Amino acid sequence: MSAERLQKVLARAGVASRRKVEEMIQQGRVTIDGRLAVVGDKADLDQQTVKVDGKRIAPAKKERTYLLVNKPAGCVSTVSDPEGRATVMDLLPQRMRHGLVPVGRLDYATEGLLILTDDGDFAHHVAHPRFGCRKTYEVKVKGRPPATALDKLRDGIFLDGKRTAPARISAGKEHRGPRDSQENSWWVVILSEGRSRQIREMFRRIGHPVARLRRVAIGSLIDPSLPRGGWRELLPAEVEELRRRTAKGKPKEKASKPKRPKPAKPSRPERSNKKAPAAGKKSQHRRGPKSAKNNHGR
Repeated sequence: MSAERLQKVLARAGVASRRKVEEMIQQGRVTIDGRLAVVGDKADLDQQTVKVDGKRIAPAKKERTYLLVNKPAGCVSTVSDPEGRATVMDLLPQRMRHGLVPVGRLDYATEGLLILTDDGDFAHHVAHPRFGCRKTYEVKVKGRPPATALDKLRDGIFLDGKRTAPARISAGKEHRGPRDSQENSWWVVILSEGRSRQIREMFRRIGHPVARLRRVAIGSLIDPSLPRGGWRELLPAEVEELRRRTAKGKPKEKASKPKRPKPAKPSRPERSNKKAPAAGKKSQHRRGPKSAKNNHGR
């Protein structure tokens, strides 16, 4: 295999996503044949020694693992947790955990579908908003938001000084349980990007905080029969469908500058051979030619 960009090589080897690998390089955690790597370097794991945090990275294996997990609330969607909380990796048998990373994140209290894989390139395409993989959520909120408030959320909100992409919001099915009441309502929210705690912040701002949140679809991938806390391998057809849908990134939209209206040319005063009336005399309106007949009566 010929040398390729270091971020792509390490992502394919299952180290992390391309964005995370770039951060590792900038932090001085990656070396190529003993020297510190820099962003833009190329590498070939078959011919060179590439290490991350002092550990050599083996060439990517041909067989990849793609798992679908139904994450329960009360665990984090990371490989490990400095606070000692349970992670999604604890849902898997020990033999299945090696090299897997979560594709995107669900926060501690959020449930739902999450992909785990050792294919960093696949993970990058599914997680990054540039490739257009939409995620669908069912949201239970306190109260029933008015249409005007929901329209504001659909347009996007400002998070950390940047407006979020427009969201699709529609009424969801009521999932009544013993602790549900008429004071709650369900909504379906579809996002093309997933900022940290975005949905919770959206509904908090309009005065209807989230009581329950779960992801029910990743692009075309759904599985309502997967039990909470359960996992399964993705079918080859499911992997290929996600690959197909995220093969090309969305073209970057260029901000169109409003066209400035051309300044109107100053109108020239009509020349007249008629002398200006003398002071004290009224001027008469100019009439058309006497020969022109009035055709308005036709």
